[in-house]
Amino acid sequence: MLMNTNETTGQPVSRTLFRKDLEYLTPNPGAEMLRYGWKKPDILSLGQGEGCRPTPDFIVEAAYEAKRAGKTFYAPVLGFPEVRQELSAYYRTIYGLDISPDRLFLTGSGTTAMNLALTSLLDAGDEIIAVTPIWKNLLSAVEVARASVQQVSLDLKEGQWSLDLDKLFGAVTPRTRALLIVTPSNPTGWMITPEEIQEILAFARHRGLWVISDEVYGRIVYDRTHAPSFLEYAQPEDRLYVINSFSKTYAMTGWRLGWLVGPACAEPIIRDIALYHNMGPASFIQLAGAAALRQGEDFLQEQVALWRRNRDRLTVFFREHPQLDSPDIPATFYAFFRHREKPDCVAFGRELIDKVSLSLAPGIAFGKSSGGFTRLCFACSESKLEKALERLQQVI
Repeated sequence: MLMNTNETTGQPVSRTLFRKDLEYLTPNPGAEMLRYGWKKPDILSLGQGEGCRPTPDFIVEAAYEAKRAGKTFYAPVLGFPEVRQELSAYYRTIYGLDISPDRLFLTGSGTTAMNLALTSLLDAGDEIIAVTPIWKNLLSAVEVARASVQQVSLDLKEGQWSLDLDKLFGAVTPRTRALLIVTPSNPTGWMITPEEIQEILAFARHRGLWVISDEVYGRIVYDRTHAPSFLEYAQPEDRLYVINSFSKTYAMTGWRLGWLVGPACAEPIIRDIALYHNMGPASFIQLAGAAALRQGEDFLQEQVALWRRNRDRLTVFFREHPQLDSPDIPATFYAFFRHREKPDCVAFGRELIDKVSLSLAPGIAFGKSSGGFTRLCFACSESKLEKALERLQQVI
């Protein structure tokens, strides 16, 4: 029997009081480390994945004007038609793709999009093959669905992450329902190549598998406009879900707005599940998201420029401290590094909090193969990053 602790009272809570399937929900070391750090009043946290800039005014004003115009009632569950059309225009402008609005579903966050996709596919006993390291919430979403996860880790060679397709395809069993890939990867910054996408799609078609691609970080890339997307190489009828979100790109983490791309045949299924989930995102938030799609490019490029400077600063820092091993970071705003002399990332994380009040995310939260790593989010001001590096240096 698993026991959790009530954060307010500190008393243990028996899982037997609640849904039995929750016994299979594994602990989240990343969330536990954040809670541990919050107990210190002077904590400096780079453990969560969000930027430091507030949502830009044009998005806030769009939401305000929508509320003033009375857009405070129920909206269509999968989004206003005009907002879904705006998403279609976004894919046409940025990716050169013609994706019809009936394949674009507005959701109450990227996490919700993932949950809707998984709920539409998984029965108890099914299996997902997940490329790791990966955000723990995605693994837990599979666990909540009472399915199992088979982890296939990226390889690290000469400072570069890579995906071994033979290893990925070899992990598939008769119980496998889908392949789950995050690209660009949180936490490694790895990006899949067009050739790998095409091989995975061909394999999935042959085996009758779904592909779920989380592309939330697809615009946070340092040498191009966007990362390769599965949508660029897929057919409209492919068994493909693509997850995305407004959170990182447009500084809207607290707004909870995302979207899901699927085949047109999925529209009634996702609509019915969303109807009983949260009935879709708020009306005025959807319209704020439409403004982000229309007007957000300059803001995004400003953020990427800041994050590029921070990435370059980190590259210098890691070079100056050879006891830290940090692979290249072609995308996202995370450094996923390891201390050669401190292989226990949970102990290292607690040491950083206890000694210098610096909170980072332990690598074990992202998969069983990444226990020696630590994730640092550098989507912050340059001054905050410098303070964090000063504290980190005191410990290493």
